[in-house]
Amino acid sequence: MDFDFHGKNIGIAFTGSFCTYEKIFEAVEQLKESGANLYTIFSDHAASMDTRFGNCEDFIERARSLSGREPIVTIPGAEPIGPKSILDVLVIAPCTGNTLSKLANGISDTPVLMAAKSHLRNNKPLVIALSTNDALGMNLKNIGILLNTKNIYFVPFGQDNYRGKPNSMTAHINFLPDTILKALAHTQVQPVIVSPA
Repeated sequence: MDFDFHGKNIGIAFTGSFCTYEKIFEAVEQLKESGANLYTIFSDHAASMDTRFGNCEDFIERARSLSGREPIVTIPGAEPIGPKSILDVLVIAPCTGNTLSKLANGISDTPVLMAAKSHLRNNKPLVIALSTNDALGMNLKNIGILLNTKNIYFVPFGQDNYRGKPNSMTAHINFLPDTILKALAHTQVQPVIVSPA
């Protein structure tokens, strides 16, 4: 299916599930090709940690190149998203269990969480692309809370390694454009839970 996001301001907020970044960036490139105006936000860890999956400066530069604007990397930088009504939709991709749990409990102590809080004040959609090793453990209750929270929508997700990590679940990022399209119409794409990734 072809998607047309011309004229839509889409925020992409990165948290620390670094192993998913390549797929996330591929999806962001597709959004750019579909005409979206991109704004990128990085959590403190995403903006400062180098891992075996890549260098943080390289990720920030890639985001800068795709969006044509400087990524947001501070809480003061994220706060105006709401008052200025900058975004049509905000996507947290990947959304770690840490970010998920804080979001479910109203904590906004990173640029990504402040962006989410600020954006939600405008009754606009927030899309979550889950990536956590404890989705079926400690974070299951938080997934339930957010599934039942107004204006929050999930990219369909499933177990990514049910033999080795049975509590782990991750978003099927190929469903991101369709999830955004449905979320802009205030509808959750279905099914939410899909077979193992």
